[in-house]
Amino acid sequence: MVRIHVMGASGAGTSTLGRALANRLGVPFFDTDNYYWEEKYNIKRVIEKRLEMMEQDFAGHQDWILSGALSNWGMSLERLFDVVVFLEVPRDVRLERLVNRERARYGDAILPGGSRHEAHLEFVAWASRYEGGGLDVRSKKLHEAWIQKLNCPVLRVTGDMTVDEEVTQILTVLKSK
Repeated sequence: MVRIHVMGASGAGTSTLGRALANRLGVPFFDTDNYYWEEKYNIKRVIEKRLEMMEQDFAGHQDWILSGALSNWGMSLERLFDVVVFLEVPRDVRLERLVNRERARYGDAILPGGSRHEAHLEFVAWASRYEGGGLDVRSKKLHEAWIQKLNCPVLRVTGDMTVDEEVTQILTVLKSK
C-alpha cells in the first residue's frame, strides 16, 4: 500500500510532483486545492466539508497521492499517510515559478493597471513570507512543527531538481524501505 502526501511551500511544485508520482505508480492523484476552495482562489470551503469530500474520495482507493497543504486543518487525515514528502525548493526558484504560473493563468491582467494586478501582488507577497512566517500562516515554521508530530516517515526532497529527478529519488528511497 502506498499513500503519499506531498507538501511544501506554494510554488515548490507539490502538485506537479504529486501528479508525476501518481502517473509513475499508476495510482489516483488528489490535490488539496480541489477540496480547500469552493470557488477557486476566492471562496474557501468549510473544513468539515473538505474533510468529508476527501475521506469519500480516498475510501474508494487503497493507494493514492495527495499534494498540497493541510497542516493547519487536515489533522484527521494524518493517520492515512504511509509517508509524507516535504518538497523544499529555493525561494527565488519557487517565486519565479509562481509569477510565471500567474502570468500563464491571467496574462496581462496581472500587469499594472490590470484587473488582477493587486491580487497578484498580494499573492506573491503572501508566498514570499513562507520562509519567515510564524505558526499562524502557511510557513516553513508551521510545516516543520507539523512534521514533528507525524507518526509516519518524512522524506525531504530538497533543491532545484527536475520532476523526474524528484520522482526517482522518492521511489529509490521507498523501494529501500
